[in-house]
Amino acid sequence: MVQIPSGRRTLRRTAGAVGAVALLALGAAPAIAADPTTGVALGKLGPIDGVKPGGDVEVPATFTNTGSAALNKVYLSYSVTRGLSHTELPANCLRYEIPSYDEAPSRSEAVCEFEQTVEPGVVYAPEKTLTLKAAGHILYDRLRVVVGTEFTGPDENASDPVRGTAAAVKLVERPDDTPATGGGEDADAADIAVNADNTADFQVSGAELRGAVGDTVDLKVKFTNAGPGWVLRDLGVAPVEVLVDLPEGTTVTKDNGYCDRRTAGGYSCGTSQSWVTEGGGETYTFKVRIDKKVDGAKGSVALGGPARPFDKVPSNDKADITLDVTDGGSASGGSSTTSGGSASASGGSGAATAGGSDSTGGSATGSTGGSTGGSTAGSTGGATAGEATATGGAGSASTTGGGLANTGSGTVLPLAGAAVVAAGLGAGTVLLARRRAVRE
Repeated sequence: MVQIPSGRRTLRRTAGAVGAVALLALGAAPAIAADPTTGVALGKLGPIDGVKPGGDVEVPATFTNTGSAALNKVYLSYSVTRGLSHTELPANCLRYEIPSYDEAPSRSEAVCEFEQTVEPGVVYAPEKTLTLKAAGHILYDRLRVVVGTEFTGPDENASDPVRGTAAAVKLVERPDDTPATGGGEDADAADIAVNADNTADFQVSGAELRGAVGDTVDLKVKFTNAGPGWVLRDLGVAPVEVLVDLPEGTTVTKDNGYCDRRTAGGYSCGTSQSWVTEGGGETYTFKVRIDKKVDGAKGSVALGGPARPFDKVPSNDKADITLDVTDGGSASGGSSTTSGGSASASGGSGAATAGGSDSTGGSATGSTGGSTGGSTAGSTGGATAGEATATGGAGSASTTGGGLANTGSGTVLPLAGAAVVAAGLGAGTVLLARRRAVRE
């Protein structure tokens, strides 16, 4: 089970929420109501693996009229997450762009209308297979195909429709295909995983705490996805868990709203969304009081949570948090500011800034570049921030798994325990931690 930071709330179900295959719906079209005279069912569609960034993906969708009467109009819709895009569409198709909002990343949806006779018991398919384009940041993406007899309209947040410019296509019979059978409420829809041969470099940056005994200082550590791929998890599952352990001789006086206390000086931090874009990430800020000088005191920030087979650079999965206790300072407490360290991604160039917002309306930059973090700031108590380089040890630490983060200020006292996600195949509503609504 996945640890979720405290302060959770019930997620509002939205049309087209994105997530795992058979768990989340990407399209706006609802299931067709049961009717003995009308009905349509999709042919079987399985996962699409081995996709190359920049390559094409064909969607061989077929369907059967499972009713007892002929139909005179059918609609096929194709909804894709941000690692996929629609190529040139036929003139009988409309395309809508839907920005990220609530707990769903952005997506693109095409709805194609076929105005012709569709006989009962016959398998049909578009005469030209729909083709999608794989972006350079594709990794774990989702495709949803829906067939229906009515046009239900796009998501309320969708852009104005854009009509296809290629020649219109029609449906053709597929006599050698086995007819699909109805009977289930999901017979008219299919959620398909599209998995690419791509990587994403998750990394963290450490920091140096510096000040006199009694000072309260800021601690900032960062998690960044240096790309090139973005990472989409199931709804309610954070892309990563970030484990923060403070050096001995310090006390957290204000924790981060994205983090839960797990030990006296240790925190488990989640993310604001169930995905992280290339160049995106999170910054975790704590108020830390320096209680005493402890020779050699050192903390750490490390990656944990779900397995990351896509991350081929383990050397930047952990970084140090050091403590430098200076002479002087007031026991009653001054204040000083520390900076986050820096972490370098192997390969590529260009800076990536943490943010976590979707590229269609967000601030993430740099798909293959290194990720840098941390800036020094002057202190009011006379202490100067240092800077540490996050080249940390290989491997990653893990506890019970990461969760989506809650927002708002943390409390001085330890947070009360962690909640767990209630999620399973067929479930569409989960408990999520409080977080800011992200709209791109």
